[in-house]
Amino acid sequence: MVAELERHYPPAWAEEWDRVGLVLGEPCAAVRRILCVVDVVPETVAEALAAGVDMIVAHHPLLLRGVSSVAPTTYKGRIIHQLIKADVALYVAHTNADVAVPGVSDALANRLGLVDLRPLQPARPGTPAAGAGRGAGRIGRLSQPMTLAELARHAAAVLPATAVGVRAAGDPNRTVRTLAVCGGAGDSFLADATAAGVDAYLTADLRHHPAGEHLATDGPALLDATHWATERPWLDDLATVLRTVPGVQPLVSDLDTDPWTVHASSTPPTEPAADDKEPDSEG
Repeated sequence: MVAELERHYPPAWAEEWDRVGLVLGEPCAAVRRILCVVDVVPETVAEALAAGVDMIVAHHPLLLRGVSSVAPTTYKGRIIHQLIKADVALYVAHTNADVAVPGVSDALANRLGLVDLRPLQPARPGTPAAGAGRGAGRIGRLSQPMTLAELARHAAAVLPATAVGVRAAGDPNRTVRTLAVCGGAGDSFLADATAAGVDAYLTADLRHHPAGEHLATDGPALLDATHWATERPWLDDLATVLRTVPGVQPLVSDLDTDPWTVHASSTPPTEPAADDKEPDSEG
């Protein structure tokens, strides 16, 4: 199974800082049922154990940064102990799946109905991932132009539902024909979206100051969805890859692992009626 995953998502394509590949499990162990998840968290681990899977394939690394202990009294240690005791392997495909074709942003672009896809930031020449259209993010064309407000509603309808939904920045009536997308946190590609000349850019985890400065310098309109919602579509493509392996049954987790669980729209204060206003002190 590891060989099949690495055929589609070679570890050499990952960024140097990333931690991908087999995290737990015997490489030669038989694998029949696999759960595909975005995040390895207690809820998805419980889902995996209840489903009786032999392996979890996750997008986000559990052990991205060094740890000094995997004691069960720690958050990550507890997860590791649960998986080892249940004989469940863990495999991660992260930035190597981001740049793959098809990869994470292809799945996002397809959900939105984009055509004529190309990378937002092509893989650097000379790197293992270079060529064949690989790279971060995707740029595509909408089959029918939409206003920014219409596109925000469309994105909210076709992406996995979350409490936060989709927010947009820019003129609501701006016509959008070309759209850049990036699954996951994508504000590092704001300049690439501007250079590409697209009408709008959809990603996750946009921050106040970078977004404001981007718009102030005539960058494309922005759409901000949740991290989980922009990467969950890839799990369906991953499951399709895994189904090509004889005897393997992939399952896809639909557990929303976005940390935000409540959304309340604020109501602007209304101007009091003339009769309700306090009289001037000089009156």
